[in-house]
Amino acid sequence: MILEVKSVVLPRATVNASTSTIDEDLLQPETNENSWAVGIQVRQALYSGGGLSAAIRAQDAVREAALYDLQTVIEQVVLDVKIRYYDVLLARESIEVQEENIVLLNDQLTNARNRFEAGSVSRFDVLQAEVTVANARPALIRARNSYRIALDEFRRAIGYQNTDRQNVAKVPEFLGELFYEPIEYELIDALNTALSKRPEINQLDFIIDAQESAVDNARSGYRPNVDLVAGYDFRSDTDFASLREYLHGWNIGLQASWAVWDGRATRGRVVQARSQLRQAELQVDETKLAIEVEVRRAISSLQEAEELVEAATKVVEQAEEALRLADARYSAGAGTQLNVLSARFALTDARTNQLQANYSHLIAVANFERSVGNTQYRVTQ
Repeated sequence: MILEVKSVVLPRATVNASTSTIDEDLLQPETNENSWAVGIQVRQALYSGGGLSAAIRAQDAVREAALYDLQTVIEQVVLDVKIRYYDVLLARESIEVQEENIVLLNDQLTNARNRFEAGSVSRFDVLQAEVTVANARPALIRARNSYRIALDEFRRAIGYQNTDRQNVAKVPEFLGELFYEPIEYELIDALNTALSKRPEINQLDFIIDAQESAVDNARSGYRPNVDLVAGYDFRSDTDFASLREYLHGWNIGLQASWAVWDGRATRGRVVQARSQLRQAELQVDETKLAIEVEVRRAISSLQEAEELVEAATKVVEQAEEALRLADARYSAGAGTQLNVLSARFALTDARTNQLQANYSHLIAVANFERSVGNTQYRVTQ
């Protein structure tokens, strides 16, 4: 679009050619029935009421707005990649929790069998331990399936295509873990940062610039247009139509036009351009309000995630202590196997909740960074 608009400012060269034959009955004296002409003409716009410069400014602003639109897309893709990466870590560590749970339950089953052979417990305790181990396997199966799905979603997010079909089933190794690291934030600072860094705001600023230039472009219809025209022509003489004998010469001049009345078409274009400018200004206010709400929601989700992490961490500590006491009571004969299994289930749930809480906090941090426009990926000119 910029190339198209700027082409009007540059000189235009055209080659014109014509040939004609006239009936003898229509011939004037000293006129040949056959004639031809070839010419080259160069036209340079000198003045267009400010419309050309306004159009160029508008397209330059539109280009800058498009770059900020691209920046918005990039930041959304970066956020999606982060979320898919955390999905993989969550699924992987969920497998570890379920595998650890089964290992503990198998240890409990072995203990129950040994105690049964020693005659200290009944067959019921062994059967109960076996059922518990069997019931724990579906959770591990679902966790492994979630991991495979998370891998595929992550590949899609980063645009990865496996060109080596021999390794199509190969599982990559992911570094990192679902860690909890609190961050500091202030609502006022976050809002100010978002309004200054979010590419949507910068994009709309350039759109307003483009609409202002569009108003100037529409107003140019009230003013005259002046072009410089020059050319060089070759044409047949009136006495002969031979291609070897011809007339030739150059010409140069100015051409001006001024639409003193165009049926109010220019007025309509000006009103339309002003209306589009007003719409762009209103869209800025609407976008700022939407960004403010987004930042507030991101901070609220971040606060919720921090509270969930703190609560889950305490629950894990309590569940570990409860399991230790249940094992000690069972070994001393003061507790039942049901108490031990219940404590193990509670510990597994607590660890799963802690993973989910850490995951939610990482997602909340990513959304918060996106809402305030803090990203290291920037579009370069």
